[in-house]
Amino acid sequence: MSVADAALIAGYTVGDGLLIAATLFVTLAIAMLYRAIMGPTNQDRVLAVNVLGTNTVVILALLGAALGEPWFLDIALVYALLNFLMSVAISKFTVERGGVI
Repeated sequence: MSVADAALIAGYTVGDGLLIAATLFVTLAIAMLYRAIMGPTNQDRVLAVNVLGTNTVVILALLGAALGEPWFLDIALVYALLNFLMSVAISKFTVERGGVI
């Protein structure tokens, strides 16, 4: 018996499992939001914001797969590109000010 068979016997679908995973990622994002606000150093804040962006991409991808809506994946891809550009911009800004991340 596979895991998928056991889940169907228990009354759960794959979409339910993906929604549960998305909920767990939202919980992790809330913890990272605390670190982004209260981080003791700028490096902690930058890393937390980057992890928040990555969590958002994963949550959007999970929701797209669970709900069967492919446009969620398009939004996740655009958000991933914006997250990368934000990381580069913050790094460049910090280095130009004389600090090193």
